[in-house]
Amino acid sequence: MTSPALGGNGQPLTIEVWSDVVCPFCRIGKRELELAIERFPHKDSVRVVWKSFELEPDAPASTGESTFAMLQRRYGITEPEARQRVQGVEARGRGIGLRFDFERARIASSFDAHRLLQWAKSKGLGDAMKSRLFDGYFAEGLLISDHAVLARLAAEAGLDRAEAERMLTGDTFIREVRTDEREARAFGISGVPFFAFDRRFAVSGAQNSDLLLQALEKAWAERGK
Repeated sequence: MTSPALGGNGQPLTIEVWSDVVCPFCRIGKRELELAIERFPHKDSVRVVWKSFELEPDAPASTGESTFAMLQRRYGITEPEARQRVQGVEARGRGIGLRFDFERARIASSFDAHRLLQWAKSKGLGDAMKSRLFDGYFAEGLLISDHAVLARLAAEAGLDRAEAERMLTGDTFIREVRTDEREARAFGISGVPFFAFDRRFAVSGAQNSDLLLQALEKAWAERGK
């Protein structure tokens, strides 16, 4: 990381996580981070900030494309190869208590979901909103570009549904999404999830909880330097 470090003695250890709600490895990364934090002796002094990143910023609201067709298109692989790749993700998810249903997943733009997440962060419910978006997309086959769906998920995450509907019909929180994405480009982030620990150092990819715990311990030790 090239920007000034965050935190310090007496302040929360800040973990910024760039991710996309349609990224299965981002969902796995979130759970692995949770498992790492649970084992961290200073877990009450950790603050997680969810940052926006769109894997396909030009994606239409809905394509009708299956997960398997999308993987074939994006990576130039066959359908059997796409299904094999998905099976690996499903197996890893099961190992940490996550269910993936790629047969039902509906490929769509995640932009408004990111706007909703930014709004939820302003209400102190960013983590709950992130989890609900992940579950809705990967386990329930919900169309996360649909404003009615997003408003319902917001209510289920503890937010006001009518307020969510008003926010989504306007143009608020676009700037916050774009700011996160500009930061990602400035830091050279090309893949997600991407974890920045107090902006002192970073970990890229859906690493296991042991490695993320080591990163937490290192970040904590660096705070007094």
